[in-house]
Amino acid sequence: MRNCVVNNLVIGGVAPVRVMGVINCSPESFYANSYFPTDFVHKTAVEMVEKGADLIDIGARSTAPNTQAISGSTEAERIDAALRELDGSGITVSVDTMNPWVLDVCLNHEIHAINDISGLSSQRYAQRLAQSGLPAFLMASNNQPGDAVGLDATLAALEGVVARCETSGIKDYVLDPGIGIWTPLRSVEDDWTLCQHFAEFGKFDRPVLAAISRKTFIGDLLGRDPEDRLAGSLAVTLMLLEKGASVVRTHDVAQTLDVIRVFERMVKRE
Repeated sequence: MRNCVVNNLVIGGVAPVRVMGVINCSPESFYANSYFPTDFVHKTAVEMVEKGADLIDIGARSTAPNTQAISGSTEAERIDAALRELDGSGITVSVDTMNPWVLDVCLNHEIHAINDISGLSSQRYAQRLAQSGLPAFLMASNNQPGDAVGLDATLAALEGVVARCETSGIKDYVLDPGIGIWTPLRSVEDDWTLCQHFAEFGKFDRPVLAAISRKTFIGDLLGRDPEDRLAGSLAVTLMLLEKGASVVRTHDVAQTLDVIRVFERMVKRE
């Protein structure tokens, strides 16, 4: 497997499983406890790192189903303010945006990776990412986030992402199969199928991101709101580690790290 290096942090291969802590600067987030006003961003990021997060993913708009859309200028203002809080902190930061103009704002700050859930479907975005020289987390998408429905379509979408990387000259990236209810055509059964076949996403010889924290398919099975989905999230996380996840994106850093440490001890992963 090819490694991805984010601010000297190696992801993939024989490296330990990495933890990506989530900080949402969007009050519209599906999980209210993941939202942090600007004044709490630095404190929260430091606490996550102290609990074991290897990097922090900053986002400023919600992509949850039925969430009211916000303007690009609002997203830019939010993420600009959040990143100012982290400049000079020494914390490894990725930015979660699919808007090329918002990405331009982020690149004025001290960031180390880019998280694009649109899978480089914007040529301008791909060009800006390539010019930045930063590594990326790229989700299986064709024309809009999560528009691949089912396992075969997800594998095909990831092939498209890899092809766009080759065309744009982007060489350092992690793939994300895009588990979640992104569009009305997606179902919770689609998510369970992607989880069950997660090992197949390793066919691209790239590290794979597990991003399932407190998502709808878990709540649907258990009959629980996002605030009560921790146990279910940790159970799914363990299964995805067994199927090859190299990095876990989570709202719950300490608990997720516990699962990873137990898993790595059981398989004697070093």
